[in-house]
Amino acid sequence: MVRRSGSEPESVLGFFSAAGRLKREPRKGWVSKLGIKDPESVADHSYRTALMAMVYSDVHGLDTLRVLKMALIHDLPEAIVGDSIPGERTKERKLKLESTAMKEILEEMPPAQRREYGMIWQEFNSGESEEALLVREVDKLEMAVQASEYRSAHAALGTEEFIESARAAIRDPDLLALLRLVSQPG
Repeated sequence: MVRRSGSEPESVLGFFSAAGRLKREPRKGWVSKLGIKDPESVADHSYRTALMAMVYSDVHGLDTLRVLKMALIHDLPEAIVGDSIPGERTKERKLKLESTAMKEILEEMPPAQRREYGMIWQEFNSGESEEALLVREVDKLEMAVQASEYRSAHAALGTEEFIESARAAIRDPDLLALLRLVSQPG
């Protein structure tokens, strides 16, 4: 295998280590709002979001590689700033904290990947491309799927708040159809 300049293992180790921290970062809403003792991690959420986004990107004929990259890194800054729940931080404060964290995480990446991943993450946050809109909606849909699973497994009360949040954010008819399925009791 030919080694390309800038792809040495030490140049990406910090990136991989940051991503690994997401495996230990609990999704805060499940703890604070439902009292789930051992909630999914941010990495768990990002993984299923990526799978769901891949399927729907293919269905809609979008740039699936870009969608996958976006879904995999959309919560990466939480490796530094932690997960937050709506209302805990203003949108402006959250974006500022996460932008600084993303820059720090990408610092050790080769320049081309630093630029690309930074732009993809910014695209997700702006929500202006079809790919970003899809990932943003799938992000909410995955939350609703998880809420439904917690409702079934723990008879947890209050999951409707999570499902309603997803319902308010999703416009895509295919995603809404799936949301209707998971939001049914039982």
